Amino acid sequence: MEEKRKYNIYKTIMIIVLTAFITFIITALVGYNYVTKGDGAKLLVRETSSNQDLIVQLEKYKSIIDEFYLGEVNEEDLKEGAIKGYIEGLGDPYTEYISKEEMKEYMEDTLGNYVGIGIYMLFDEENGKIKVLAPMKGSPAETVGIKSGDIIETVDGEEYTKDEMSEVANKIKGKEGTTVKIGIKRGEENLEFEVTRQNIKVNPVEGKILENNIGYIQFASFDETTYEDFKAKYEELKNQGITSLIIDLRNNGGGLVDQATDIADLFVEKDTPLLYEVDKDGNEEVIKAENDVTINIPTIILTNENTASASEILAGALKDLGKAKIVGTKTYGKGIIQQIIPLSDGSGIKITTEEYQTPNRNKIHEVGIEPDETVELPETVTNVLEILEDQDTQLQKAIELLK
Repeated sequence: MEEKRKYNIYKTIMIIVLTAFITFIITALVGYNYVTKGDGAKLLVRETSSNQDLIVQLEKYKSIIDEFYLGEVNEEDLKEGAIKGYIEGLGDPYTEYISKEEMKEYMEDTLGNYVGIGIYMLFDEENGKIKVLAPMKGSPAETVGIKSGDIIETVDGEEYTKDEMSEVANKIKGKEGTTVKIGIKRGEENLEFEVTRQNIKVNPVEGKILENNIGYIQFASFDETTYEDFKAKYEELKNQGITSLIIDLRNNGGGLVDQATDIADLFVEKDTPLLYEVDKDGNEEVIKAENDVTINIPTIILTNENTASASEILAGALKDLGKAKIVGTKTYGKGIIQQIIPLSDGSGIKITTEEYQTPNRNKIHEVGIEPDETVELPETVTNVLEILEDQDTQLQKAIELLK
């Protein structure tokens, strides 16, 4: 179970800049080939007529390259390009090939630590670019002045589109102490920031006490320690006398699903269904609470349009089960699950395998979760992470409801 948790990694549309699949696509498609899945299961690749067609096509192109191409040929680069292009043909922005060189860093990033500049990113459909969701607090990006909503135009002088987010993430990562230049468009301004990479703890869980003994807990993603950090922060606030709780999931793009269900488990009775995971064949797994109730105080969850994936699982579960009210705006609507499948040569594939449903069987993907109380922020607010408490209409509404 522990190993399954380690490899059943679920990522959101938001990618944190931290950032053989088959030894070669031809050999992987011939005969029977086995690769190791995270939970020890085996994957079987069968030879089919369509596979044979693909092999023939690749052999044709290889022959043309060998006969006519003027430059030097790097066979490994061709193999990786073929694999990557094959997977990109799915048209799923959440499914991607991870090379052997990237795999170790990718797992470290996902589990909560990385060397980078400290920003969360997402696709910006409006302009076809990559947008900064938010800089991490205290990060190099925040220090130099990169802000939420900034559009990333270039990295070290190279332009990128929204379909190249993985490339941007890998480009921004690097050795600690080295620098990277980020070209930003902010409104009508074109800016460039030179940022020094640092080793960064991705996701601190922060908390404080508001008026009327209301506890407030906020975190930006779900990594390997989020549940333990959340529980510890709650116990700290409880010992200081809180009588109600606000969980701020605004701009939380998700992460590890088991961390979200473990937090939900704190609020509900043992054996209560928290989440349904349904695969392509209609098979489903029911995730249930494993422990007795730990948190039994009035609770409100704050959401916005950037609340996605694992954060929607937590919000949806507590809303359906009557354990929390939702205040803010409708969530993003990412209700599909990705799993990282490591392969025998050290590479891997992050692939969409299932969709999830809330305890009341509500789908989230491309739908989102509607709040119980819809509250917009003032038009003058451009970044929820920088807003003053007295101007935060969503937070103030939550406080009003808990008084």
